[in-house]
Amino acid sequence: HVVAKFGTKADGKTDLSKASSIALNFPILDAWKEVCASVTPSTVVIPKGTYLFTKVNLKGPCKALIEINVQGTIQAPADPSAFKDLNWVRFYSIENFKMSGGGIFDGQGCIAYEKNKDPHNNVFHGVNIIGCDIKTSDDCISIGDGTKNMNIKEITCGPGHGISIGSLGKFPNEEPVEGIKVSNCTIINTLNGARIKTWAGESLGIVSDIHFEDIIMNNVSSPILIDQKYCPWSKCKINEESKVKLSNISFKNIRGTSALPEAVKFICSDSLPCQNVELANIDIKHTRVEPATSQCLNVKPITSGKLNLTPCSSPVPKTLSATA
Repeated sequence: HVVAKFGTKADGKTDLSKASSIALNFPILDAWKEVCASVTPSTVVIPKGTYLFTKVNLKGPCKALIEINVQGTIQAPADPSAFKDLNWVRFYSIENFKMSGGGIFDGQGCIAYEKNKDPHNNVFHGVNIIGCDIKTSDDCISIGDGTKNMNIKEITCGPGHGISIGSLGKFPNEEPVEGIKVSNCTIINTLNGARIKTWAGESLGIVSDIHFEDIIMNNVSSPILIDQKYCPWSKCKINEESKVKLSNISFKNIRGTSALPEAVKFICSDSLPCQNVELANIDIKHTRVEPATSQCLNVKPITSGKLNLTPCSSPVPKTLSATA
């Protein structure tokens, strides 16, 4: 099912989510409705070109596997006032869903970044994120509470704040995060690399079975980071301990360069120390003359393989500053 069949064109003006000038229908919604009703696996193809999306909600349940093959560029309006709520492209109540094609979702976020101060949480189960090139002013990927069994691989991230689990522990009744694997990624010129972040003080939470493997870091300020004193904009109880329990976490086969000496930093909670944190085959060099070091607080990492730095070799400052 090619969206052009349903009345649209790749001119960066015709809105696939609204009635187009060619036909009085909703091209992407019409295509979705047809494939969702199919009892056999179906694909919606968005060909090469630039397509304007003001807003679209694609809802299940559907009768069989659906693939969205994005070959072109899906572009949001540059004016944030065009959005009437917090959603842009939304998929929900769907099982057996795949997105492919190597296309681009262009949020045109330069204006929106300055105005976006709203917290948000997303829950995913059994989702794969594969083969994406992400450039942003925040986390390339951020895993919120309730996420389980997610596979993230072949991601190129940067600029941005890296690939993060969290932030977690800010709100009451957050659901556990477990079974996350990040592998075969390249992170370039970012503030953080592979990161887990939980709020100082605040609310209870559980994070377990998190694995970062086969990752290249290129000039990353904090390549490997567990931060349980996460405190953006100094809006937290920095002197209190995080109430989020971290366990069964591994960082394996990670190499590259760190923009700061502290290439590995584990700042865990005093009341709930991190358990079973593993470092294996780490080769991260400082970009300057000083050697790369490691900081540890309330954790005893398990090490194996070759490490070019000594775990927990650098003292942790007595007063920790707020982090972003």
